[in-house]
Amino acid sequence: MPMLSDPAIMAPLLGAAVGLILALTGAGGGIIGVPLLVFGLGLPIQQAGPIGLLAVGLAAGLGSLLGLRQGILRYRAAALIGACGLLTVPAGVFLARHIPNQPLTLAFALLLGWTGWRALRRARPRQEVGASTSESQPCRLNPVVGRFDWNLSCARALGGTGLLSGLLSGLLGVGGGFVIVPALTRYSDLSAASVIATSLGVMTLVSVGGIAAAAAGGSIVWPLALPFGGGAIAGLLLGHTLAARFAGRRLQQSFAVLCLIVAGLLIGRVASAIF
Repeated sequence: MPMLSDPAIMAPLLGAAVGLILALTGAGGGIIGVPLLVFGLGLPIQQAGPIGLLAVGLAAGLGSLLGLRQGILRYRAAALIGACGLLTVPAGVFLARHIPNQPLTLAFALLLGWTGWRALRRARPRQEVGASTSESQPCRLNPVVGRFDWNLSCARALGGTGLLSGLLSGLLGVGGGFVIVPALTRYSDLSAASVIATSLGVMTLVSVGGIAAAAAGGSIVWPLALPFGGGAIAGLLLGHTLAARFAGRRLQQSFAVLCLIVAGLLIGRVASAIF
């Protein structure tokens, strides 16, 4: 009887966890998927990153199609962010190939810790609720047509978000949702469901560039990547049915705590290797 530690069994199970987190939060799938591969399968960051990105790309692609069918994916915004992200993905992939494993792992841990801290802040109850101004949210929906009223401030905010998410996607194998979701929440008046769907659309586009660059460089371990990606798709479908029931502040808090714990484990792993 195969052991649970068998990579053939562990890969789809870990992938399912990534897809589930992705469906529930619209972010965090890739940033949690890479540590799962590091601890669960013992892979270095350089190998875990492309596999995590492949899983995120597959699951996000399915999620974005579901969002498009529901009419909540803002595809023009997703296209702009994704196009800008594709410009910086190759630079991230290049850096990942030339940075040693321990510094790259430490950088990932710090980014994960920052993500957890930001998620905790967003999950806190707001003390005061007021109408958002067009200055703080430059990307605002026109209620008549259901689309953004585009302006330079909106394009600049979304384009900058894409450039950063693309660089981090190529460098660390993350989909960039942990950057995209807060940015869309801050710069637009989209609903939570629309933010998640649009984020998944961007992650699909950005992941394509990262996967292509990694595959061209021979960085993807396909016997692990394919079952991991299949598990992610299954997890996303499950999460899609549970999203309405579990979405909310408690879920964001749990995700934040998970990020902080995993970040601490990664830092401990680097420290033990050095000392």
